[in-house]
Amino acid sequence: MELPLAEAWKIKMVEPIRCSTRAERERWIEQAHYNLFQLPADQVYIDCLTDSGTGAMSDRQWAAMMTGDESYAGSRSFYELRDVITRLTGFKYVIPTHQGRAAENVLFSHLVKEGDVVPGNSHFDTTKGHIESRKATALDCTVAEARDTQLELPFKGNVDIKLLEEALRKHGDRVSFVIVTITNNTAGGQPVSMENLRQVSRLCRGYGKGLILDSARFAENAYFIKTREEGYADKSIKEITREMFSYADGMTMSAKKDGLVNMGGFIATNREDWYEGAKRFCIPFEGYLTYGGMNGRDMAALAVGLDENTEYDNLATRIRQVQLLGSLLDEYGVPYQRPAGGHAIFVDASKVLTQVPKEEFPAQTLAVELYKEAGVRGCEIGYILADRDPVTRENRFGGLDLLRLCIPRRVYTDNHIAVIAAALKNVFDRRNEITRGYEITWETELMRHFTVQLKPLQ
Repeated sequence: MELPLAEAWKIKMVEPIRCSTRAERERWIEQAHYNLFQLPADQVYIDCLTDSGTGAMSDRQWAAMMTGDESYAGSRSFYELRDVITRLTGFKYVIPTHQGRAAENVLFSHLVKEGDVVPGNSHFDTTKGHIESRKATALDCTVAEARDTQLELPFKGNVDIKLLEEALRKHGDRVSFVIVTITNNTAGGQPVSMENLRQVSRLCRGYGKGLILDSARFAENAYFIKTREEGYADKSIKEITREMFSYADGMTMSAKKDGLVNMGGFIATNREDWYEGAKRFCIPFEGYLTYGGMNGRDMAALAVGLDENTEYDNLATRIRQVQLLGSLLDEYGVPYQRPAGGHAIFVDASKVLTQVPKEEFPAQTLAVELYKEAGVRGCEIGYILADRDPVTRENRFGGLDLLRLCIPRRVYTDNHIAVIAAALKNVFDRRNEITRGYEITWETELMRHFTVQLKPLQ
C-alpha cells in the first residue's frame, strides 16, 4: 500500500495546555466584553486566533539565536539576513522592522499622502489602516469570484485586471502605488497566480506606478503556484519565489508568518528612492538601519526561517494540516471559503448563522459560540474588522463575513485539528437556535476589532 505522508519534522519539546469548563469560558468571554483578543492565553484551549508569531521555531533557528550579533550598528546578523532576502527576492535594499505593520508604517510614511489612492487585492486590516489613517483610499480590486465562498477556483486572490486598469486611468497621479497581498488573507487565504502577477506588473509599468507585494505568506503563495499553475510543477519554491518578486518593485513583510519567527519584519526594494525615503522614517520609528526593530538574535533566526520555509516539504506539511481541517468540515457540511487556503480555514458565517442579521455581526457571534463550545479561539474577518466608512461613519457590510481559524506552524497535531472540527460541528448542528448576535458598546476609529467591546442582544 502507498504510505501516508508524515510531518516533515519531529517534536522535541512540548507545552502543556488545559481544557476548561463551559461555565468558566462563559464567564471569561463576558469579562473580555465578547472580544476574543481580550482573553488571556491561559483561558484558551486551542488557539486559532492567528498564525502570526505563533509558530514553533526549529533547532536550527534556536541555534542561530545563540550566535546573533547584538551590535547597534553594522550587526553581522543584519548582513546575514539581508543576503538571504536578496537571494530569495532579488531586492538589494533591506530595512528590518519589528513586524509587518511597522514595515507599512515606515514605507507608507514616505509613499502615501492625503488624497492618494492605493489599489490592491483586499487590503488587510493594518494595510488599510495605514492608508486610511493618512486620509488616503484603499481601493479593492479583487476578482469578483472571491465573494462566492463555495466556488472552487485555484487563484481566488487574484487582482481584477480590468478594475485595476480603470482605477489607474481614473485616478492617475493620485495612485501612489499598487499593492498585491500574497496570499490574499481577507479573501480567505487565497493565492495569486504568477500570470496575474505578470499582468499586474505589466499594467503598473505601463502607467508608471510602483508595485509592492504584501508578502507575509509569500512562500505559501509559491506553494500554490507550484501545485496549481501550469508550468511550475517542476520548479522549486525558491525559484518560484524569485520569479514572483521579479515582477515587483518592493515588498513589506511580516516575518511572523512565513519567516517562522515570533517577532520581526522588513522592507525590501530595488528602488533607491523608496529606500532613501523609508530610511528617514526607520530611524525615528524603529531604530538604526541595521537592526530596525529587531534584535540581532531574531535576525539570525529569521535568516534561517526564510531558508527553511522556502522548501517544499515544510510547506506541504503545513498546508496539508489546513486541508485536513477543510476535509473534516466537508464531512460535517460546514461552509467555508473554498478551496482551503494556505494558513487558515475561513468559515462563511453568513451561511451558518442565517438568522443573525448582518448588523449583529454573524462571524463574531460564531467565533464566540465556538469558544464557549470548546475553548477554541478564532478570529472574525468580516464586518467588525472592516471598520466604518471614514466619510459616512457607517458600518461597511459589503464584504465577506468570515470566521478565520488559523493553524500555527509546527504547533498542533492532527488530533487538535479534529477537536476544532468537532467543536465547530457541534455549533453548526445547533445553528438554528442562534438567532441574535452582538452590538458594539465601545470602539476605536481604526482597526477596531482588536479592542472593540460588545454585548449580546436578547
